[in-house]
Amino acid sequence: MQPLSIPGAFVVDSPVIPDARGSFNVWFSSSGFRAAVGHSFTVAQANCSVSARGVVRGLHYADVPPSQAKLVTCVRGAVLDVVVDLRVGSPTYRRWEFVELNEATRRSVYVGEGLGHGFVSLTDDATVIYLCSSPYTPEREHAVSPFDPDLAIPWPREVEPILSDKDAAALSLAEAEGLLPRYEDCLNFHAELVTRDEAAQD
Repeated sequence: MQPLSIPGAFVVDSPVIPDARGSFNVWFSSSGFRAAVGHSFTVAQANCSVSARGVVRGLHYADVPPSQAKLVTCVRGAVLDVVVDLRVGSPTYRRWEFVELNEATRRSVYVGEGLGHGFVSLTDDATVIYLCSSPYTPEREHAVSPFDPDLAIPWPREVEPILSDKDAAALSLAEAEGLLPRYEDCLNFHAELVTRDEAAQD
């Protein structure tokens, strides 16, 4: 796992081993995750989405604690994945970073607590799977408009964006600012996860 420019976000390059039958890769390793992030990843829910070309999902985030950290990969087609720092008070607040995820590389992205996440599908039938640290809880889940000019995310112009009604009606960053996670709370929660994990290992 290699850190992105946004603290709490990582990219995972896991070699794809091809043979006459097809291919094999390990896209999640608990020991590798713990070494990089500092605590174990507990899978509370696993999601799978299939998107037509041009579908934009996000930008989604959850209240901290407990938030919903995600490990995301694309097993069919391709998506342009984006991580956005929505943690008020963070030194990288409002920074975003793109990572292409596709079936050829099987690259993954880890989105830590308090970060925003979304993607645009670059192909039809783009299939994305997520391992989530906590179950989906509607009252704790929120969204910021992926097209907010204050974020100025340069989504690809060659695809016509398709959004859900919920994402199309998402708040702007300015409107959401009182609801966004605080960086201090995210750091404290991360430290709590590390402490819990160390106690469990003893």
